[in-house]
Amino acid sequence: MASFGPWIYGLLFLLIFSETGLVITPFLPGDSVLFLCGSLAALSHSLNIVQLIIILSIAATVGDFINFKLGKHFSRRITASRLLSRLLNPQRLRKAQTFFTHHGNAAVFLGRFIPIIRTVIPFTAGMSQMQTKTFTKYNIAGGITWVMFTTLSGFFLGTIPFVKANFELITVGVGIISLIPIGLTLIRKQLTI
Repeated sequence: MASFGPWIYGLLFLLIFSETGLVITPFLPGDSVLFLCGSLAALSHSLNIVQLIIILSIAATVGDFINFKLGKHFSRRITASRLLSRLLNPQRLRKAQTFFTHHGNAAVFLGRFIPIIRTVIPFTAGMSQMQTKTFTKYNIAGGITWVMFTTLSGFFLGTIPFVKANFELITVGVGIISLIPIGLTLIRKQLTI
């Protein structure tokens, strides 16, 4: 932060934008970065929490919207390509369209809180031709809620002495906790087979 000064906000914007907006970067640590930024804002005052929330909410929302548009754009190309249509055959596309018709709003909003899923959902929603107006509404609500919740958690918990003393472990813990929904879904799926 000392080296980059105010440019740190631009770097954080790019990180959150890339994690949510580029299908090929779901491995980036969005939750951990937001929690860390909130904690640093509380501990050092070198980051402004309000600026963080505004800038990173915009990054998350714009990133998902770009990802959604990429899904819309490439769905036509994938289904038209003989080689790629094996990955996305008409039956799978119909299943995705049915899913987003019935659960798309919740998926777009709640998918924000699950690593990897938050990168895949917008692209899949675009491929399944979810309505742009509906996607936009839940994208904005989900992006703002995710950034505020995670950043403010870091901001308020970062001042607790136990958190300060064990910051690295807690940051890893945030990453692990954010993977719990995926684990529970996989376990539930295995139990029903």
